[in-house]
Amino acid sequence: MKRGVWLVALTLLLAGCAGEKGIVDKAGYQLDTRRQAQAAYPRIKVLVIHYTADDFDSSLATLTDKNVSSHYLIPAVPPLYGGKPRIWQLVPEHDLAWHAGISYWRGATRINDTSIGIELENRGWQQSAGTKYFAPFEPAQIQALIPLAKEIVTRYDIKPQNVVAHADIAPQRKDDPGPLFPWRELAAQGIGAWPDAARVTFYLAGRAPHAPVDPAILLDLLARYGYEVKPTMTQREQQRVVMAFQMHFRPALWNGVADAETQAIAEALLEKYGQD
Repeated sequence: MKRGVWLVALTLLLAGCAGEKGIVDKAGYQLDTRRQAQAAYPRIKVLVIHYTADDFDSSLATLTDKNVSSHYLIPAVPPLYGGKPRIWQLVPEHDLAWHAGISYWRGATRINDTSIGIELENRGWQQSAGTKYFAPFEPAQIQALIPLAKEIVTRYDIKPQNVVAHADIAPQRKDDPGPLFPWRELAAQGIGAWPDAARVTFYLAGRAPHAPVDPAILLDLLARYGYEVKPTMTQREQQRVVMAFQMHFRPALWNGVADAETQAIAEALLEKYGQD
């Protein structure tokens, strides 16, 4: 009799534990998740925006081949199903995709390991008379991107300064998504960083926007914000870093020249979002 009472009590105790918050029943075992380690960090910290530089069919073939991949691909004009634009998911978010390549952001390398990549069908740039001309993005494509990016940023608590262009994390190799990508519009939707205009004016301090500044001072600011800046860089490599920053935050002029407005924008961003 006593043994039967004891077994009933034990069963009730275990059932109570299984229903307890933080106790998870599995097939053949239980997980106690009530004590979580402090030395743990989320894997996904960065959202990287790309363009494909190709049409949709070619982009889809490339991104599902063996050499390169991305988590999402958005057509230039997404087809509507039930009134909703369709986006292609090519890699589950919990898996690593090969979209960033050799890269660096805010002290970290191997950005593929810590990021989600979104590819936008877009022709990229063409060159004429030594000048690059970038293809615009379709409004329907940006409207499809915004809710997807919002969900990703919220799901992984991605900081505004970690929503980046491919050019930001690989300025020596990449230009995408280029100066016509609407970063300011996305930032207004809570996706990514953007400087406060009043603080840019403050840091400009009455100087003409395109007045030259010391490139070394500007590059130090960009390094503190997150860009890879090496002491051994050539002048052309330095210009590529400045150009990547300008395409993102001062798209009206992205000539790679260190000027007062670019410096003021960098200072305003550092004040708002902190440094690497």
